[in-house]
Amino acid sequence: MTTTNEKQTTIRLGNRETTWSDLLRDAVVTPGKLLEAYTAFHNFSVGNSLLALFQCYERGITPGPLNTYKGWQQLGRQVRKGEKAIVLCMPLAYKKRVSKEIQDPEESGTNQPVQDEKDVCDEITRYRFALRPYWFVLAQTDGETAFTPSIPGFDLAIALHELRIQQVDFESTNGNAQGYAFERCIAINALAQLPHKTTFHELAHIVLGHTEEGQLVDSDLTPRNIREVEAESVALICCEALHLAGAEYARGYIQNWLSGDGISDRSAQKILSAASSILKAGRGESASRESG
Repeated sequence: MTTTNEKQTTIRLGNRETTWSDLLRDAVVTPGKLLEAYTAFHNFSVGNSLLALFQCYERGITPGPLNTYKGWQQLGRQVRKGEKAIVLCMPLAYKKRVSKEIQDPEESGTNQPVQDEKDVCDEITRYRFALRPYWFVLAQTDGETAFTPSIPGFDLAIALHELRIQQVDFESTNGNAQGYAFERCIAINALAQLPHKTTFHELAHIVLGHTEEGQLVDSDLTPRNIREVEAESVALICCEALHLAGAEYARGYIQNWLSGDGISDRSAQKILSAASSILKAGRGESASRESG
């Protein structure tokens, strides 16, 4: 929940500023926005898809496939002169030296002192995220070569395999329970009213790390706590992105919860990241380091 003392991560786009929680809140309260973002930008994370859609709306550009300047050239298309690049959040790699655990010379059987810094440090790769203006949508390009965007799909069996999650038999005696998650397993009631939403909700509990705290049982009346709101938000994103039933049920609950304190920026980033991981897994792709 957002408090007055919590610092939000500001995303500056030209003269405008937004946050991940603002992007998520806008998508939650606007039916169709998640579907439009995912349809146009499904090769990117959910957070970056919403970020790209936000910029297209601001500039009056038709949303569509994204590529770099050189990427469009390789596809036989040219970015029009004067077009302004779309800004996305990207992972930037950097090297960091960390100290090695040095064995006692007497224990190692040698009295040779360590002479070189290389002998006492390991170099590891770390990542930080930054906004970079490298991308252009199809509507910003010209060319005789036609470009046909791929159609996103989702396969639950592939998603379970990629996420290393197992679906097991539903054994709860609670007649109101739609599904539950524990460890790396989910169980869905065969009589669940909205099986897709319930499945995504339970997958979210695992991807978000909630099941590390023990078994969670979901009833028709979802408890009002952060874990449930995060999981329900992921379910909403996945259902609407794939045009599946359940988004409106989830939206109604989340909108009601947002009338209070709102979703914190930290929770928003977790929600966007988890939804991206699940959707990418359903396409047989490993989750990238892309933000959101």
